[in-house]
Order: sequence, then structure tokens, then C-alpha cells
Amino acid sequence: MRIDRYLKLARLIKRRTAAQEMASVGAVRINGRQCKPSSEVRAGDVVEIAYPSRILTVEVLCDGENELKRCAPGEAYSVREERRADPEEKPW
Repeated sequence: MRIDRYLKLARLIKRRTAAQEMASVGAVRINGRQCKPSSEVRAGDVVEIAYPSRILTVEVLCDGENELKRCAPGEAYSVREERRADPEEKPW
């Protein structure tokens, strides 16, 4: 599944266009590598998302579109780490 679609369906980012923009500017990484909005994400991958005030690292638990639509919030991923981002420094 595309990373932008996954972020939207897993409720990590509210809009798919916002997920696309974040991936384009480098605020999303899959397994430590910068990705494009069309990059594929699979179960077991580690995704890092740099929000303006924090950095969230999650592990993908389910990656099927139908699974994600039926999942309750938080069942699509497990949080590995959450830390504050320095506002004066870009995380990537």
C-alpha cells in the first residue's frame, strides 16, 4: 500500500494530501530511508513521521486497505518511540 494512503487510513495524518506533502518534503521515512508519497509500506516496516512539534516512530501491523478500514484507531500500528522535536531545528 502507498505510504500516503496508509498514513491517512491509519489516522496518523488527517488528509491524504497532507501525507503526500509531508513525504515530498522528507518528513516521512520508511525503515530509516526518505520516501516518496508512492513508496510501498508493508507489515513489519518502521515508519518515522516528523510533525512540527514531535517525531513519532511506529511499526506497521496491518497494511491491507480493507484491514485498515475495519481497524480501530491504534490497531494498525504500534508506537515504538515518540519524542519532542526541537522547533528551531529540522528533524531531517
